[in-house]
Amino acid sequence: MTTLFVNIKELLQIREPDEKWVAGAAMKVLPSIENAYLLVSDGVIVDFGKMEELPLVDFDVTEDCSDRIVLPTWYDSHTHLVYAGNREQEFVDRINGLSYEEIANRGGGILNSAKKLQETPEEELYEQSKHRLVEVMKMGTGGIEIKSGYGLTLEAELKMLRVIKRLGEEFSLPIKATFLGAHAFPAEYKENQEAYIDIIINDMLPKVAAENLAEFIDAFCETGYFSVDQTKRIIEAAQKYGMVPKIHVNQFTVIDGIQMAVECNALSVDHLEVLEDKDIEALKESETMPVALPSCSYFISIPYTPARKLMEAGLPVALASDYNPGTTPSGNMNFVVATACIKMKMTPEEAINAATLNGAYAMNLSKEYGSITKGKKANIMVTKPVPSYYYLPYSFGEQLIDKVMIHGEFI
Repeated sequence: MTTLFVNIKELLQIREPDEKWVAGAAMKVLPSIENAYLLVSDGVIVDFGKMEELPLVDFDVTEDCSDRIVLPTWYDSHTHLVYAGNREQEFVDRINGLSYEEIANRGGGILNSAKKLQETPEEELYEQSKHRLVEVMKMGTGGIEIKSGYGLTLEAELKMLRVIKRLGEEFSLPIKATFLGAHAFPAEYKENQEAYIDIIINDMLPKVAAENLAEFIDAFCETGYFSVDQTKRIIEAAQKYGMVPKIHVNQFTVIDGIQMAVECNALSVDHLEVLEDKDIEALKESETMPVALPSCSYFISIPYTPARKLMEAGLPVALASDYNPGTTPSGNMNFVVATACIKMKMTPEEAINAATLNGAYAMNLSKEYGSITKGKKANIMVTKPVPSYYYLPYSFGEQLIDKVMIHGEFI
């Protein structure tokens, strides 16, 4: 199938094949072509340029994109999309003044989701998760990472990862799986943390690896959850199976987790709502992507990642949704981009770079996805008629994505 997009108002995110991410001041630049065409064949971008330079080409379908913006799909590099039920009562508890920590200490939070997931049959868990995935794809997500971590037993963690694997087999977009058995300590191990870490390392990891269920390893490296030393032990054990670290860190406190993650060659460090200069220094000269989750900050009223400080230090930034039942019950990447602009003072160019190419990098996907580049996969979205791409974050309450193409096929 060959599709020719014509009369594109503006074609965004034009990149060379060797551009793996965008960093520092360069994030303010979003290369584009006005009044453009784009040619997609057999799921791949094969040509693009100005309309007046359109060559004679064969095509099966033509898409008139007058007054519309065309750009790569969003790449959501941090989600917990596979979960059971919801935590709406905790939403009300926070309105009534309870903190994240207080809710967790009462048996809420992650342990609440773990109990629901353990009780939910795998088929039902798949159907709930499938519905969420379809919805985020319609909103423009063309690649997604999904974590386990709401199981906290061997059987339930494997159930989550098998659901993620099935989603990857039944949907065409790239789905990356992360093993997050170190999300929280089950209640029965609160006073015997080492016993649970032994279960993760000696029972869970070998089974996950044997079934090839996860590419990445994660841990909630945070005060009251997993210490830096505990996280490092888990990472090093997982790396023996070829798993790449992507770490929750610096959400509430600074405990030198970023330094440890960089030393372990983490692909990304995620959250970063609190940062000190030493954290930024550790990220310089590394290959580790800082990932901000602004809709989490919005939903539970915690500080926003200081993206401007990171970019001024010459670093890249990616944006992701943190889609989960407790602190971000939404996978709407359009809202993530808008919130980054409104609350984190990222420019539209910076936010779009962060949610496309940089997001793809944070999933090991930027060689094939995340930009308009000849030879890359054709994961593309077309907006409704808009005055400019600034309108996307400006009119944050509208669904402005009209069409989504995954591997050359409209969904």
